[in-house]
This record gives sequence, C-alpha cells and structure tokens, in this order.
Amino acid sequence: MLSLVLACLKSPRNQGSTLSVFYSLCSYNRVWIPDNEEVWQSAEITKNYKTGDCFLHVQLEDGTELNYPVDPAALPPLRNPDILVGENDLTALSYLHEPAVLHNLKVRFVESKLIYTYSGIILVAINPYKQLPIYGDAIIHAYSGQNMGDMDPHIFAVAEEAYKQMARNNKNQSIIVSGESGAGKTVSARYTMRYFATVSKSSSNADVEDKVLASNPITEAVGNAKTTRNDNSSRFGKYTEISFDQSYQIIGANMRTYLLEKSRVVFQSENERNYHIFYQLCASAMQPEFKHLKLGSAEEFNYTRMGGSTVIEGVDDRANMVETQKTFALLGKLLGLEDKHLNIFCELLDLNCDKMAQWLCHRKIITTSETVIKPMTRAQAVNARDALAKKIYSHLFDFIVERINQALQFPGKQHTFIGVLDIYGFETFDVNSFEQFCINYANEKLQQQFNLHVFKLEQEEYMKEDIPWTLIDFYDNQPVIDLIEAKMGILELLDEECLLPHGTDGNWLQKLYNNFVNKNALFEKPRMSNTSFIVQHFADKVEYKCEAFLEKNRDTVHEVLIEILKESKFHLCANFFQDDPVSISPFSSSINIKSARPVLKSPNKQLRMTVGSKFRSSLSLLMVTLNATTPHYVRCIKPNDEKLPFEFDSKRVAQQLRACGVLETIRISAQSYPSRWTYIEFFSRYSILMTQQELSINDKKQICKIVLQRLIQDHNQYQFGRTKIFFRAGQVAYLEKLRSDKLRHACIMIQKSVRGWLHRKKFLRMKQAAIIIQQYFRGQQAITARTLKQTWAAIIIQKYCRGYLVRRLCQLIHVAAVTIQAYTRGFLARKKYRKMLEEHKAVILQKYARAWLARRRFQNIRRFVLNIQLSYRVQQLQKKMEEQVRDTSQFMILLESHFQSQKETYEKEIEGLNFKVEHLSQDINHLQKLFREENDINDGIRLEVSRLTSENLVRSRCRKAKYVFPRGVVVNMIPGLPAHILFMCVRYADYLNDADMLKSFMNVTIDGIKQVVKEHSEDFEMLSFWLSNTHYFLNCLKQYSGEEGFMKCNTPRQNKNCLKHFDLSEYRQILSDLAICIYHQFIIVMENNIQPMIVPGMLEYESLQGISGLKPTGFRKRSSSIDDTDTYTMTSILQQLSYFYSTMCQNGLDPELLKQAVKQLFFLIGAITLNSLFLRKDMCSCRKGMQIRCNISYLEEWLKDKNLQSSNAKETLEPLSQAAWLLQVKKITDDDAKEICEHCTSLSTVQVVNHLAIGLSFDKNSILQHSTSPLVSWFNPGQQLSTTQPLTHFPHPVGWGRKSGKKK
Repeated sequence: MLSLVLACLKSPRNQGSTLSVFYSLCSYNRVWIPDNEEVWQSAEITKNYKTGDCFLHVQLEDGTELNYPVDPAALPPLRNPDILVGENDLTALSYLHEPAVLHNLKVRFVESKLIYTYSGIILVAINPYKQLPIYGDAIIHAYSGQNMGDMDPHIFAVAEEAYKQMARNNKNQSIIVSGESGAGKTVSARYTMRYFATVSKSSSNADVEDKVLASNPITEAVGNAKTTRNDNSSRFGKYTEISFDQSYQIIGANMRTYLLEKSRVVFQSENERNYHIFYQLCASAMQPEFKHLKLGSAEEFNYTRMGGSTVIEGVDDRANMVETQKTFALLGKLLGLEDKHLNIFCELLDLNCDKMAQWLCHRKIITTSETVIKPMTRAQAVNARDALAKKIYSHLFDFIVERINQALQFPGKQHTFIGVLDIYGFETFDVNSFEQFCINYANEKLQQQFNLHVFKLEQEEYMKEDIPWTLIDFYDNQPVIDLIEAKMGILELLDEECLLPHGTDGNWLQKLYNNFVNKNALFEKPRMSNTSFIVQHFADKVEYKCEAFLEKNRDTVHEVLIEILKESKFHLCANFFQDDPVSISPFSSSINIKSARPVLKSPNKQLRMTVGSKFRSSLSLLMVTLNATTPHYVRCIKPNDEKLPFEFDSKRVAQQLRACGVLETIRISAQSYPSRWTYIEFFSRYSILMTQQELSINDKKQICKIVLQRLIQDHNQYQFGRTKIFFRAGQVAYLEKLRSDKLRHACIMIQKSVRGWLHRKKFLRMKQAAIIIQQYFRGQQAITARTLKQTWAAIIIQKYCRGYLVRRLCQLIHVAAVTIQAYTRGFLARKKYRKMLEEHKAVILQKYARAWLARRRFQNIRRFVLNIQLSYRVQQLQKKMEEQVRDTSQFMILLESHFQSQKETYEKEIEGLNFKVEHLSQDINHLQKLFREENDINDGIRLEVSRLTSENLVRSRCRKAKYVFPRGVVVNMIPGLPAHILFMCVRYADYLNDADMLKSFMNVTIDGIKQVVKEHSEDFEMLSFWLSNTHYFLNCLKQYSGEEGFMKCNTPRQNKNCLKHFDLSEYRQILSDLAICIYHQFIIVMENNIQPMIVPGMLEYESLQGISGLKPTGFRKRSSSIDDTDTYTMTSILQQLSYFYSTMCQNGLDPELLKQAVKQLFFLIGAITLNSLFLRKDMCSCRKGMQIRCNISYLEEWLKDKNLQSSNAKETLEPLSQAAWLLQVKKITDDDAKEICEHCTSLSTVQVVNHLAIGLSFDKNSILQHSTSPLVSWFNPGQQLSTTQPLTHFPHPVGWGRKSGKKK
C-alpha cells in the first residue's frame, strides 16, 4: 500500500507532493481502474503494493477479486472521499481527474436528479430528456440578484452572472452554449434569453422582449431539422446580441448566423428529415392561404421523403405552422423544383418553363470563338437542380434573418449587450464531410479562446489572493488552427483548387498528402483509403472524406439559371439574384444589419468568395466579438443516444467531456491549487483537529495558519491568501483522513465509557439479587415447632371470622334484592297501565279521523260529478248556440232586403252632401295657401337648426355617448324628431361637401346610440325610443341617399332634397345592423317582463264565477314564497301589453315593427301556456279548458281594441285554443275522434295523443296497444309517439323595410 501511494505521488499529475501527503495517503485504499463498459470502475486495494510490483490486488464493488496489471510510471487514479462526492463544483474535488469528474456527474444526475454542475467557470448541463419544473418565473426571480455560488448550479445563475457583470462593469458579455446535437443547446439558449427578457422587462417598451423571444420559433422552423440524434437539431450557428440601454433594459437585438447546412435541402440520410418548415407547409396545404402553392403531403415530394421519416412523434406540424406561416410563402414554391412539379414551380415564380427545363438539362460553354450548348448527364442535371434549390433556400434563410433583425432594431443607442452563442459542438461521424470540417474548425477556435480565458481567470484569482504562482502548462491547439487556416493550409489549398476550371477532390487531396504527410504530426493519411485524410483535433482524431468538398465549397449555380431567376416577376425571388439587390424591406435602408454572410459584388465569377473563406471571415469576426466581451461557458452533454430520461451512458459522456474542454479545465486547475477553502469554512470543518490552546486564540485566520503548519509539514502543499486557503491535489483528502481518525478515536473513547457504565450497572443488579436469595434461604432454616402451632391457630380464627362476615353480607344483600324487586314490579305495572290507556284514546282518534276522511272523499267525488255534469251542460248550450246561429243566418237575408231600400235613401242624401263638399273645397284651398306660407317659415327654421348643429358638431365628438339624448326627452319629444335632426345634420355636411365632418358625425352618432343602448339595456322605454328613431333615421338615409327601392316613390320636391355628394351605403348597413341589435334587445326585455305573468295569469288564475272552487282530486298548487295578493292575473298580462303598446305608440314606432313585436309577444304567451299545459297533469280538465278559452277571448278583444287584427297575432294562439277545446270536447265515440282530427289542425298527432293520455289519466302505451279504442284508429299506427312533445323554442322573427315608398 505504501509503495502504491509513493508511486502515485511520483506520477506527473501529483508532482510536488511531500512526505506529509505520503503519510495522508498511506491508508487510502480505493482507486479507479479502466473498464470497457463503464469507462472507469471503482476498486478497493486488498494487498499492499510494493515498488516494482507488476500487479495490483484489488476487489471490485461486486466482490470480484482482480489482479490488475499496472505500470509504476502511471498508477491508477485515487478516489475522492465520500464527503466530496456530489459536489456542485467539480473543481472542489480533492483529486481532479476524469474518473472523479465522471462519477461526480453520474451521482448528481442519476441519484440526485440534478442536471447542472459547475466546473470552474463552466456550467455543465446534462439533457434530462424530460420536462422539469425548474424554469418558471418564480425560479427566475429566486436567482435574480444572487451570486453565482450562493445557489445550486443553474442556467439562470450563469445568465444572472452575465447580467450582473454587465451592469456592474459596463462591459459587454457573452454566453457560449455548445455541445453535441441533441444535448440541449437550443433549449439552454432559449432559457437564457427568456431570463434576460424577464429580469430586464421595460414597462414602456414591453413588446421588445416578446419580439426577442418570438424570433426563436421562426429560426427553429427554417434552420432546425430532425436527425438521427435529435428531433430538433439546429443546423446552423447563431449568435444573438441582446442590446440594453443605460437602465439595463432590453431595447432590441441582432442575430448573426453561421454555416447553414444547405445540403440538407436536397439530401437527408435515413430516419432524418428536411427542415421543419417544409413539413409544416405540407401539413397546412389545405388551408385557404396555401392553396395557391398547390402543395400536397410530404410523401409526394422527393426533397421531404428522402429520409423515410416525414413525421416526428409528439409533434404537430400543422399547429407549429401557425407561428410561422406569415413569412414563408416562397418555401412552398421551392418544393416544386422537382421533375414532376417543374411546371408548378415556374408558375409560382412566374418563370419561363421552357427555358428553365432547357437550362436544367443543358450547359452553355463560352469560348473565345463560339458558344457551345452541351447536354448534361442525368447526374449533372440533378446536381444543377439541387444547387439551384440550395441557392434559393440559402438566400431565403438570409432574408428571414435580415427581416428578424429589422424587426428587432431600435432607434436609440446601444449601451451594452449580452451575446448568446448557440453553436454546434465537436462532431465526428462514420462519414465526415465539409460541414463537419467547418464545425470542428470553429470548435478549435472556440477551444483556443476558452483555454486562454481559463488561464487568465486562474492568474487573476492568484493575483487577487496574493498567491505566488508560476506559468501553467496547458494544451495549445494553435498548430491545428495553423494547419487549417494558415497560408498554404487546408482551406487555402481548397480555395486554390476551386479556382481551377478542372479542379477535382482527388487533386486537392493529393496536394494535402504532398504538403502534410510525414511533415505535420497533426495530419495523417489513412492506411486503407486514398479518398480521406485525418486531422488530430484537440478532442479526437477525425477522418474526413474528400468527396464533394469542392462542390460544397464553391456553392455555385449556372449563370444561365441565375439570369432566368433574375427575370422572375416574383420580385422577392428576382431580388435575391440581382447584382445590386434592391432592399425589399419596408424599413429604412439606413438600418445596418450585421450578417455572417457578407456578399462581395464582383462581376468576375471566378473571384467570388467560397463557403470556406466566408466561414473563416465570419468566424474571425465572432472571435473578435467574443474577445471583446467577458465570456461565460455552458457545455451541454447528451447522456445517452436513446433519449431516455435520466439514463447515464458513461462512454458517451466521457467522449463529450473530452471534446468540450471540461477535462482540460480540470487539468489546468489540478496543476495549480484546485481545492480552495475560506478561513471560516476551514475552521468550521477542522476545528476538531485543533488543540485547546489553539482554540483560545481570537483570530480564526491565525488559528488556521498554526493548525496547517502543525498538520502539513511541507509548506509548498498549501498557500494562504487574503480570504482563502489554497491546497494542492490530495491535501484535502489528507485532512479528511486526519479528521476521520480523530473522530474514530473519540468514538472509541465514548464506546469505552458507555460499555463500562453498562457492565457496572449489570454487576450491581446481580449483587442485589444474590443478597435477596441469601436472605430467603437463611430464613427458611430458622422455622421451629412453636411457629407451626401459632400458624395453625391463626388459620382457625381466620376461618370463623371470615364465615361470620360472609353470612352478615349475604343477609344484607337479600333484603336489598327484595326491596328492589318490589319497586321494579310496581313501576312496570304502572307503565303497562298507561300504555293501555293511550292505545284506547288512539283508537277513538282514529275513528273520528277516518270518518272525516270518508266524508271528505265523498265531497270530492260529488264535486267531480258536478264538474262532469257542468261540462255536459256547457256542450248542450254550445249546440243550442249553433242552432241559433243558423236561425240568425235566415234573419240576415231579411236584413239584406231592408238594406237595399235604405241604400236608395242614402244615395239621395249623398247628392246633397256633395254640394257641401264643393263649398268645403274652397275653404281647403285657402287653408293650403296658409299651409305653404307656414312651410316656408319651417324651412327657415330647418336651416337655422342645421347651422346650430354644425356649430355643435365638434363639441358632440368629445362628449360621451350617454349624452346623445337625455332620458327625460323621451316622454315629451315629438316622435321621430331626433332622427330628423340627425338627418338634417347629415344634409348640412353634404351641403358643405365635408367628408371628414360627415364621417365624424356618423361615427359619433352610431357610437352614442350604442352606448345608450348598452347602458340602458333593460330600460324598455329607452330601447323603444331609440329603436323608433334609429329606424326613422335609417329610412331617411335610404330615401335620400340613393337606394332605388325608396327613391322611386319620391316626389320631385323630395328628390331635390336628396344628398348630392355622398353615398352612405356603408353607414346604412351599419345602422341596419344596429337597429336589428336594438330590436333583439327590445324583444328580450319585453319577454323578460311578461314571461313571469304568463303561467299564473293564463293557467293558474281562475276568473270564471261559480267554478273557481271546483278542483279535481290530486290538484296541487305549486309552492311559492309569494303571497296570494301578489299573484299575477289575466288583467296583469293585459295591463303589461297595454303598457308596451302605449310606449311604442308614444315613441312613434313604425306600425310594421309594432305589429311584429305584438305578434312575437302573443307567440310567447301561446307557446309558454301550451308547454305548461302539456307538462302539468293537474291543469288538464274541462274547467281549465273553459278558463283558457276565456283568457284567449280577452287577448282577442285587446287586439281588436288596439286595431291590431292585421298583425296575425291571433293565429299564434290557435294551437292553444285547439288544446283548450280538446279539454272540453267528448272523447268517446268514433265521431268524437273524427271531430278532434278535423278541428285540431294546428296540433300534431303526437301532441294530441299525449294530451289525451294526460287528460284521461291513461298510460300512453295502453292507448296505443288497445286497438279497440275509437280514438287510436284515426291516427297513424306506425308513428312513434313520445310522452310529451311541447312546442319548440320560438325564434325572434325580424323584418325591416317598408311595404310602400311613402315617406316624409
């Protein structure tokens, strides 16, 4: 064991350790050994290791014994103490190496369900593949204002640190989010921007934050796609600058994009998809706004079905399209760029289809002497088509980013900004192409910047604490970057080959072999391939296949196709390919949009920038930006490839930790002073190792120094800073060993004392028991004969004494029992007597009660018989009345003969009256002359009113709508006067030809009427008043503003008064809709007022004298909390109708509308009464039929009194009248059934049968089953009858317009 520790201390990672460290590790018995499945496995040393041993004897956690071969120069890494396992900062571990980091992350992720862990300045975020409730607004506010180490690791803590440093130092910040596809980069970046939008929200410009967050769904739709590793993989890099003002509130944002994967537009691997937007468009193909694109399902297009996976589980493409559909009309046209859809493509882009088809299959070669048109092979034509599709999509993507940036621009000046970089992580696949080469090149640049920043932070920490330090050796990847971007590097040779007319991927690869094989250690040639090359990156070796490198780097489209697209009449597409494109943005052209794809305008196509050079320049610009800001790092880790929640694949995680630089950070920290404790933390943890003399010192900082000098002899193993103590690797583990030894010794002392006390207590108990046993044993030996005699005598005395006492107690109990029995038997006898007496009285009460019930039953039967007799007598009276009617008809014939004689007499009198008429006509002419003079005076008055109206028009615009006409005016105002005044104002505006005045007046008038109606929605008088005036005002507009149906009945004088400058058809429609709304509310108010009166007045109240007290058996009045004095009667209904009629007449309501309203009320009365009659069995009697017919006669008399017979309101009561007649008619013979069928024309068969079943107290089914019933034979036997069939809900019929053109 000691040899193992010594070998560990001599290893390079633990150089500088001294004898004190050696002592602290001599009994440490756990190490990490490599494992094929778990990468590292914990093991316990079972036998001491000696220097020179080739094997290490260990025992695995599952109990397996193993002889592990070791190299003395590289012994297995030691495991950290249990107290340090699960630390939220990896740099706090005593031993900093890969297995310790991997184990700590696994414990936090799998056991504690924690996805965030610090690694120095890096936040390691592991994708849980599950929604966690740790991103709400409450969590955001909890992290707001907190220091980074005060709370658990979180993405919000990194965002708060960046925001705080920006506000404190007035310096720009950057948050760099990187990781593999599917590791959660996009989600982390989204939560970061959401945090900034929440904590810096401005009340004056609240929509800016929403715009910043709303840009994410758009960019994800056009830039994200499903891959084998991720359902929502970002296929481009994005750097978003969020701008803040001097108050550190968001004022805008700007976005840069890097290296869009254009090849995905035309090619997808198996189980992958194209960009989301294509599938969203296809899913919404049947929407009206997309029908002109002539789209179909995603399975119909080669570009979308190539990967064989057009649907993502749990994703609704049609629902996602709602957020993005306004921006992407051109995307649907791009899908048409296939063989069978070429015509649609050309039609949508307004291109010449023949030209496009020709130059997709032919190529123009221009020489010095001639121009040759050469047909292309199928593969070349497919490449030309795909290149065109990629070019269009690339331009469209840049256009969308530009429009987003324009929407996020701000007029003010940017004070500071925080940049969020969501960029692809290091990638290595089975086949790596040009995209992976550029991605890994970008990660090399970011890793270099990261290493320099970490080294700089270490230096600043030591300088802050006044710690002497030396330069730390760390891996510098500048040679790899030089290999890629330096002069005559890989990218420059690629650009050079692209300039050659006949350049090929093979020639370029051969140049790489000649320049770098065996000359640069970072470049290798594969042994088994001549089409690939290997680059040693900082994370791993990657083999790139050179196929299509030149094509992807050139990214060219044939010039002829470009010229065809320039001629497109679809301006957006044509503008993409102009040499000097015109801005299609509605914003000012002075807006400066930063773009990661600068366009170099050169007439020479050979001098165009390649994709590699563009990417290199944009990457250089990104590095300049990041170096000018304070970076914060978020490394996203993908825990497994199956996307299972909280499953930890150690191999995949270790691979990503090496690739993202986390282990490099730990290695740099491990070479310095990785463990750091404040003086307070050290004193609190290790006070147990201090002596009483040391604890008596008041200065805790001095105590820590004295204790460390005593415990660790080698002073190079720690350093004292201003606020912290810095330890080299292994020293914290040594201190933990001393602390555990001290605690173990204290536990032994406590155990010793407790065990001694327990044994002493047990000994004393045993001693006391022995003494008691001795006492009884010695007493037994002292018993004698005298003692035995005394004992026998005592027993005899006790026997007699106890017998006497028992006999005495028995006598007392006997006397008490006899007494209790006597009293109990007397109580029971008296109780039985009282019960018999009560039963006798109950029998007498029952006798009288039954007699009273019998008399009451007899009275009810007698009343019922009288009721039947009365019904029969009424029927006999009806027959007599019919006979009298026949006699009356004969009498009418006699009257007609008498009328002829009287007619001759009246004609003579008429001739005398005609003379008087001529005399009166002269008087009328004189009166007409006076009327014309008065009319002239009225015209002057109208002109004066118009002038006053125009003067007050401006004031009326500012008034609230409720002041249009006060309520008090309704009572005494001339009907229609407000409507005429309003129309005079309209004519005045027409006279002035002032459109603004007319528009303002009409809007104010309509809004005022709406406001009054809204505020008085339950006021019948106000609704009647404004319904009348709105209707009159509408008729005035129709008659004088150009509606032919009204103007054809105008007189010449009225035609002179028509409007001359404006056609108010739009306002007529608005007023018509407003009048309909007022009419509906008007009807609702009347129905609500009269509805509670209908059933009590029409059914329950009995006004006929002599039969009001005759109720059949089973009649029950409905319970009500209202007194009888408040019950509604038929008089109440008539009074309410009269009130409605007088109010409508007083307000001058149009006669047709008045009749329509009255008809609606009568329809309501008949429907509710009939429904209640069908549903209440107690109402179905002959007596009630007579009462209902009496009430109907009252309503008919009211119509006649108000001269409303022409309103057809009487016909609405016909079903109710027939139902009442049905209650009175005989229902016995076939003739009765026939009469019922002929008379009840307004009632359905079902209603008649149900009504008969209720009225006769028969079951409906029994009526249908007995064919002998004379009533059933008159109905359709196959018809399905229900128990009840009340009238359906009645509509509100609305009629507008006049039946004649007569108007004022």
